[in-house]
Amino acid sequence: MKHNRYTIGFDAKRANANRTGLGNYSRFVIEALSRACGDGAYFRLYIPKRKANKEFDAIADMPNVEAMVPRGGLWQKLSPVWRTLRVTADAKGDEVVLYHGLSNELPLGLSRRGILGVVTIHDLIFLRYPSYYSLIDRTIYKWKFRSACRRADRIIAVSECTKRDIVEFFGTDPDKIDVVYQGCDKMFSQPIGEEKRAEVADRYSLPQRYLLTVGTLEERKNLMAIVEALALLPHDIHLVAVGRKTTYTDRVMLRVEELGIGERVHILSNVAYGDLPAVYAGAEVFVYPSRFEGFGIPIIEAMSMGIPVVAATGSCLEEAGGGSSIYVSPDNFWGMADAVKSIMSDDELRRKMTEEGRRYVERFAPENVARGIMNCYRHIGIDLRDDK
Repeated sequence: MKHNRYTIGFDAKRANANRTGLGNYSRFVIEALSRACGDGAYFRLYIPKRKANKEFDAIADMPNVEAMVPRGGLWQKLSPVWRTLRVTADAKGDEVVLYHGLSNELPLGLSRRGILGVVTIHDLIFLRYPSYYSLIDRTIYKWKFRSACRRADRIIAVSECTKRDIVEFFGTDPDKIDVVYQGCDKMFSQPIGEEKRAEVADRYSLPQRYLLTVGTLEERKNLMAIVEALALLPHDIHLVAVGRKTTYTDRVMLRVEELGIGERVHILSNVAYGDLPAVYAGAEVFVYPSRFEGFGIPIIEAMSMGIPVVAATGSCLEEAGGGSSIYVSPDNFWGMADAVKSIMSDDELRRKMTEEGRRYVERFAPENVARGIMNCYRHIGIDLRDDK
């Protein structure tokens, strides 16, 4: 397929509406591709409704990017229907040649309108660990994800682990799937001044010495394991957990009180995104004992900040953390505590983990992610390289 300047459409709902997780991924990809392609492509971001989001606004203001909302009052009122059924007609009218669903979904009717489809699948945790999801959520997700994988011309999996799950659960041809790892915001690779660190430490009453974990405080993330390990560590070591609370958090805090470590556990659910790097920078060790992830962006953020990582075995976290991190079973509290003690007591080990970790995360840089996605597009005839 030849074209002077390709127009690529994105399902950008979460890029605009979500400030974490899928929103971060969507904005990262759009910005990385926009910078990598220059005049080689034009990007249209299809969103049901424009919401206040300065990070999204910065991307939408780039010279080769434009945000698109439903045309006409009816479709604005029926935005969920527009996103599934009508957006393809809008994309066709906008001369979109390829539509990329950045968050596990694709609208219906792409092939009928001659538009190529690519979908990014982040994880199939709802199938791997169904007990963490309601029956109705599992049913909806299974239909959406399976349908998107079947109809897509190409699939991007964010890890080899996710690729294996797509093949296992949906019977997808593995040759149809490209693994392109995620990256993290460039602010996590910038130095943090002492003034900023002190300001953030004061704002959130951060302890002097602490372990850090980041992510929604739900059962799958396994915060309980860190609490059990914390009880085995010296009394001056605290735990800071950054994330949205759930009912699981209440169970964890009951265990915290039983262990008598209430003063050492700090739950922060209101951390501004721009303050996160300083919170990471103050940690001695980042601990991520999640039972299952599609990738594990917080590990990348921690290593980018030069913080040693202890993570769980059993999913894709070894892909995110590489050989410079330490891995233990998610139920091995003693092993988790021993790993933390080793890092805290061995300056040479800490230095090695920090240096190797920073080298390892270079593979997740925006230009590398953009290159991987452009290679995926090239498999179906869309070449966005400036030098093509």
